[in-house]
Amino acid sequence: MSSLITTHVLDTAAGRPAAGVPVRLEFHGEGWETLASARTDEDGRVRELGPGSLPAGVYRLVFDTAAYHGERAFFPEITVCFRITDGQAHHHVPVLLSPFAFSTYRGS
Repeated sequence: MSSLITTHVLDTAAGRPAAGVPVRLEFHGEGWETLASARTDEDGRVRELGPGSLPAGVYRLVFDTAAYHGERAFFPEITVCFRITDGQAHHHVPVLLSPFAFSTYRGS
């Protein structure tokens, strides 16, 4: 069974993947519940994060960017909140990261 949630973190300032970034997948039910956690690999990717099916609802990925940029990180944590309507579809959520900015989008 393959994960329905994947991510990729690219360090745009350095022009390379951001390896070793801790990432948590959380689901919002009665409160936020952690479903899975992982670290980005040498290519900046998390290929397996969470179960092979997910109920429709609101999820978030929490990136511990202080672990990557250090204690002086301007954004010590990035939270990307998104809605899943099809619990069988793949959702890829990349992050482009630099010391003082980040962006994200729904990938493929």
